[in-house]
Amino acid sequence: MATIILTRHGHVEGIKPERFRGRRETPLTGLGRAQARAVAVRIAKAWKPTAIYTSPMGRCVETGGEIAKACGIGATPTATLNDLNYGAWEWRTLDEMRQAEPALYACWFATPQLMRFPGGESLQDLVARTADAIRLVAERHPRDAVVLVGHVSVNRALLLQCLDMPLSAYWRLDQEPCTLNEIAFADGRVRVIRVNDAQHVAGLS
Repeated sequence: MATIILTRHGHVEGIKPERFRGRRETPLTGLGRAQARAVAVRIAKAWKPTAIYTSPMGRCVETGGEIAKACGIGATPTATLNDLNYGAWEWRTLDEMRQAEPALYACWFATPQLMRFPGGESLQDLVARTADAIRLVAERHPRDAVVLVGHVSVNRALLLQCLDMPLSAYWRLDQEPCTLNEIAFADGRVRVIRVNDAQHVAGLS
């Protein structure tokens, strides 16, 4: 049986007040580093992962590095886990885009499956990309526990696929910084065992 331990990077600037972060390099804050250490300790205690794959963005590489150190293994960046490309909206605040592009902004939150960011990606692009991460685990690690370190958008896309949910359900899945999701693959079946479990970072500040 293969197990995916799916987590998100730790806290960064641009989460509150929220910005469309995307491919903008935003290093972990002090809180983010504490969250990364906490999720690393929990993963090391609860699982024995044989591989770690991260988004190439620094915030995920740093989070994956803490997990790698705690588990005594390496971490490999992969483009399949990169954040959604927000194009012209990157690093703009929600309030800015609500005023600048009200129709597109409303579309993103009401019918995200119909949205393509100007100069960027759509959810269909994201799902196609992240599906490769699932295939990578299934093909290379059919009996192992593997950690994936992604972004809120990436994790939602992965979970939608594993839960057989439509893209229109994108906003139904919360993903806190350094949260844990557990997905098991066995006998051609997928089981989602836990979603958005963030008890290990509760109380950090």
